[in-house]
Amino acid sequence: MSAIKILNNRYQIETQLGSGGMASVYQARDLMLERTVAIKILRKAFSENPAFGERFRQEAKAAANLSHPNIVTVHDFGFDKDRLFIVLEHVPGITLKTLIAQRGRLTKEKAIPILVQACAGIGYAHRAGLVHCDVKPQNILVTPDQRVKVTDFGIARALASIHPDEQSEIVWGSPQYFSPEQAAGKAPSPSSDVYSLGVVLYEMLTGQLPFISSSSTELARLHREAQPIPPRHLNPAISDELNRIILKVLSKEPSSRYRTADQLGRVLITFSQKTGTVQVSRPPSKPRDIPQPQPVIERQPSKRVPQSVKRSTVTSGNPLDMDWITIILGLAALLSVGGLIPFWLWVYFTLSQ
Repeated sequence: MSAIKILNNRYQIETQLGSGGMASVYQARDLMLERTVAIKILRKAFSENPAFGERFRQEAKAAANLSHPNIVTVHDFGFDKDRLFIVLEHVPGITLKTLIAQRGRLTKEKAIPILVQACAGIGYAHRAGLVHCDVKPQNILVTPDQRVKVTDFGIARALASIHPDEQSEIVWGSPQYFSPEQAAGKAPSPSSDVYSLGVVLYEMLTGQLPFISSSSTELARLHREAQPIPPRHLNPAISDELNRIILKVLSKEPSSRYRTADQLGRVLITFSQKTGTVQVSRPPSKPRDIPQPQPVIERQPSKRVPQSVKRSTVTSGNPLDMDWITIILGLAALLSVGGLIPFWLWVYFTLSQ
């Protein structure tokens, strides 16, 4: 890769940020937009393989459709110098795996806010119909101001393409972090990502993985069959309630866990607020100097009421307040009728004689 300096006459390679079995990640300069980006370049042998090339393209496509503050943004995808590459948002900081290696186990005041942000990003992917399938600290970036970005949707699966009864001989994911159903080659689900998030939380709070082995086959067996050491036994600072949350997330049966990353995030936020030991970030309030629009109250059109009804029903609070005009008119009518009585009596007696 040292011979490649510019990709697509636009991206100038600067320094290498990391390297994996399939690809390497570099910091680069976008000469067109004059900004720093990260470029993930697939190794040449994999770039020439149609199957891996299609998988790499699917990663770019899957992540490009996700727009969330806790997910690394995909800017571009291309092919140059016989290499496939993805252009990503450059995130200053380190991976969560490096952070754990530097500090050992983290306090719950540090660990829970990190995992809540990871849950927010992965939960958004779940709502968009994707299962990440490879949640691990290496794919969680932490900036110096403790913002979290989830990356690497290389083996993400669309929920619409997953059949509940499918069985695969190829096991995708990282053996230290994948779920029991992934270890068995069964269909993944959002709760599979929840399990992996539980492994990440376990590692952050205890400084070690729930299952340890140099053999991928043995790790797969342990995830399927063995029970982890309760994290509270490794770190007495973990409360009974937090211990129960972690063990629930690490349940063997998907139905026994929280169903989505969003649900796990809400549980952790509630725990944090209840214990008062962790500050959970809230959305910024609206600026006070900007007048807020008042709600519009829809008024119903008034019905016309006859004047006589208004006079008889609308009163002030004083019972002595009377409508004297109505009373006078009533008395006048009564006197008029009463004055005719003698006249009708005279007519009656005259005619009867």
